[in-house]
Amino acid sequence: MKKLFILCALLLLGIGVANAQTVYSTSSKSDANVKVYVTQSKSEADLVVYKCDTKSDASGNKGLWYFVSSSSEAKKKVYFTTTKSEADIVIYYTRTKSEAGWQNRGKSSKMD
Repeated sequence: MKKLFILCALLLLGIGVANAQTVYSTSSKSDANVKVYVTQSKSEADLVVYKCDTKSDASGNKGLWYFVSSSSEAKKKVYFTTTKSEADIVIYYTRTKSEAGWQNRGKSSKMD
């Protein structure tokens, strides 16, 4: 019974990590899954992003991002553009975790 409990706990932990919004910032546009533009205006953003301090805080496709140092660890590789017209999504960084989330749900599939 104890082994079954441990196995279930490890499985649930693995599912949580697999769904984490881990992001790698690439300097190559061709390596990116998503091109991102950072705006200074929350009202212009498709997604409000909160940068998490730990991987376990980043979950789902809710704008809770944890930046990893290796592309192999990332769920998404993003390229930060200098122009809004090049971007797949426009993001705004918030300092408040509760503000994170999609403002334009039509673009949420870009980060799935």
